[in-house]
Amino acid sequence: MVANNWNDAEAQKCVADAGNDIADQELALESYASRLIGSDANLVQHGGGNTSCKVMRKDLFGAEHTVLHVKGSGHDLGQIQADGMPAMWLEPLLAYRALDSLSDEDMVNTMRGNMLNSTGPTPSVEGLLHAFLPHKFINHTHATAMLALCDLPDAEAVVREIFGDTIATVPFIMPGFELGKVAAEVFEANPNVEGLMLLNHGHFAFAEDAKEAYDRIIRHTNMVEAWFKKKIGAAPTPSGDPAPEMAAKAAEILPLLRGIIGNHRAEFAGNSDAPMSVMDLRAGPNVQKFFARSDLAALSRRGVATPDHVIRTKNYPLLLTAEILAGGKPAIERAVDAYIAEYTAYFDTYAAISPTPKTMLNPAPDLAWVEGVGVVGMGGDAKAAMIAADLAEQNLTAMTYGEDSGGFYPVDEPRIFEMEYWSLEQAKLGAKKPPLMAGRVVMVTGGAGGIGLATAQAFAALGANIFLVDLHEGALETALKTLGAAHGGVAMDITADGAAADAMNACTARFGGLDILISNAGAAWTGEMATLDDAVLRKSFELNFFAHQTFAKAAAAVFETQGRGGQILFNVSKQAVNPGKGFGAYGLPKAATMFLLRQLALELGPHDVRVNGINADRIRTGLLDDDFIAKRSKARGIDEGTYMAGNLIGREVEARHVGNAFVALALAERTTAHVMTVDGGNIEAALR
Repeated sequence: MVANNWNDAEAQKCVADAGNDIADQELALESYASRLIGSDANLVQHGGGNTSCKVMRKDLFGAEHTVLHVKGSGHDLGQIQADGMPAMWLEPLLAYRALDSLSDEDMVNTMRGNMLNSTGPTPSVEGLLHAFLPHKFINHTHATAMLALCDLPDAEAVVREIFGDTIATVPFIMPGFELGKVAAEVFEANPNVEGLMLLNHGHFAFAEDAKEAYDRIIRHTNMVEAWFKKKIGAAPTPSGDPAPEMAAKAAEILPLLRGIIGNHRAEFAGNSDAPMSVMDLRAGPNVQKFFARSDLAALSRRGVATPDHVIRTKNYPLLLTAEILAGGKPAIERAVDAYIAEYTAYFDTYAAISPTPKTMLNPAPDLAWVEGVGVVGMGGDAKAAMIAADLAEQNLTAMTYGEDSGGFYPVDEPRIFEMEYWSLEQAKLGAKKPPLMAGRVVMVTGGAGGIGLATAQAFAALGANIFLVDLHEGALETALKTLGAAHGGVAMDITADGAAADAMNACTARFGGLDILISNAGAAWTGEMATLDDAVLRKSFELNFFAHQTFAKAAAAVFETQGRGGQILFNVSKQAVNPGKGFGAYGLPKAATMFLLRQLALELGPHDVRVNGINADRIRTGLLDDDFIAKRSKARGIDEGTYMAGNLIGREVEARHVGNAFVALALAERTTAHVMTVDGGNIEAALR
């Protein structure tokens, strides 16, 4: 059941923070209710739903008029504040109801033309629906149970059974002017209702009080959930990360699928270097229970619970059955080819009868149901993949509720096409140029340390999806908080047997594959070679050479499976070419790593895998901590600043400079077998 999270004390604090203006106080209450709704994935997901309130405000002449505040397009209800709910003069909007028709473009212009602040966000495409209904506070959600109800073949009868005459139903109409008019007419024929059920779409509830309007959303949703649970019991709900054995199985399939789909995306884009999709795997018990259904294939062809989902997931997933998977790469390729051919035919059919010209979107799948593995969301970055996967999981629950209670029948293909190629929705997705490294998956070992985290931040700033590997769990958690929720990582000893394979499996389960390995982790042991304990030297080789080698091998295997090249970047060291007294245990494995770099470049080049590295010196991280710097400076009779800037340009080299150098190598498209020095100038360590 959905929890009612309204808290009177929190609500009153929002009112107090809004100041003394009554309109601002009422808006604060509705934005508070909106955040409660938006923070519950059972009610709305990823920008879905919208809310509004009507208040009185003065114009420039001091006259009071009714103003509609409605959610701004593209704003997330879970985070929305008052400035995310732009205001429009209501009276001019009501006059437009007399029109017989209004194009989407004219509708948007009409709403923007009546905004109190022209620099605010564009009002929701359902703004006129909120305007045409008379209520002060209105909330619209896409609750999972409501979507299942809306897609039942006898939805109207079930609405009457559950709600009697307190909820009225509205036939499916695309969001916009016509839907607003029809919804208002349905309400006016049933003026005592508490809400509206929009078939194949979602739910509206309204009241003259913000708390009551929110309470009705919760109460209505729980009434529908109770009806379904009485009919069929509990439906599968999202739960848990994939088990380790599932992650290992995903590691066999997802890079292969990622590469196959990547080839199609690159071909469609006309760019052989176009990035592959990022993937998001959901393989919890809820997914496995759903995949055990005997009607799985039939349900894969039913479509999305609400048309809003289609712009994120397309109408159908790519279904990879156990039989297809058993056929290996050729069978998976045939399945992807068939999906693309079907989507292309779908586009050609409906574009031919569309009143306006349409340009086909990339026909490759955005969602896959992989039997025995899980649901896989795909997108241009981790956030897009996560959204696709979240919506897919919601769809599974809605399908289960609906199909087991009379049938799950969402809108048909013609109307789905209308939504998918709706100019107003497409504008939301294509408004921004993707960042330079969007779609790239980057693994950084030693990722929570100074150089590792600085490198991860440099790649993340360009849109890359980061997977950190580090020995220290606490430091890893802190680093991931710094990077943000879209990134991932795993704590492990990278010198342990099987560590590289485990790290690749974890990265694949998180993002679907790998594009760049930054093999950075290392540590320095000191001592004179003539008296150095052999065990110390072996320990140094395990971390400073063999871990680089095993991770490079594991990355190369993923690159081979994907079939679209890749990159390996090593953090070597100036010690590899410029020995320092007492640093032999560190320099020897680093010298071997530099040779490994060049050997791998030679061998992997024909597979479009580039291998490069960085030789850095005197970076405040690891061994070179404040205490060590103080001792070395004192021994040389100089201050710490002079010691750290002891290079040709006389300036300290920082971890961020190393991170930026790794980025530069990653972007150097025709460079391999190269070692870049990042030391401020050290002639003794110069390679050429």
